[in-house]
Amino acid sequence: MTGLFQLASVFAMLSLLAVGGGSAVLPEMQMQLKQHFDFSQTQFVHAYSVGQLAPGPNMLAVIIMGEMIDGIIGALIVALAFFIPSSILCLYAGRLWIRIGDTPWRHSLQQALEPISIGLMCSGVYTIAKESLVNWQSCAIALVVGLLLLKTKINPVILILGAGCIGYIRFYL
Repeated sequence: MTGLFQLASVFAMLSLLAVGGGSAVLPEMQMQLKQHFDFSQTQFVHAYSVGQLAPGPNMLAVIIMGEMIDGIIGALIVALAFFIPSSILCLYAGRLWIRIGDTPWRHSLQQALEPISIGLMCSGVYTIAKESLVNWQSCAIALVVGLLLLKTKINPVILILGAGCIGYIRFYL
């Protein structure tokens, strides 16, 4: 039971850090999973990648991580621990934000949080890229997929699956 409590407490803490976007806490999440559950960086990238294929919030990957750590019960614990605290916090923060209205304090806070948010998202990208971009082929695939995302309206799921197939063929054949 201690393991399930630890699982819940780690993901509840990450939930409160992830308000506004789970991608911002990817480096911290990877570190916490490694430290508490011996979850390798490769396992982290794989779980995150599979989670990106699912429709819905991009942080559904945490459910996969919970399942990998402690089965179905782990997945359920992680889902509740990760999504409920931040949802409650957002509900009350949103109400307060509306009550504050159009004040100079609110505008200053928004301007201060914008670069912080961008920096946190960039650190999340770095965390995933550090494990994923291991050779010139994986870098080339990432570059092509990135350019296609920017220049076309191809569904990202198709691009992810295509890149995965290319990587599979390259690695296993």
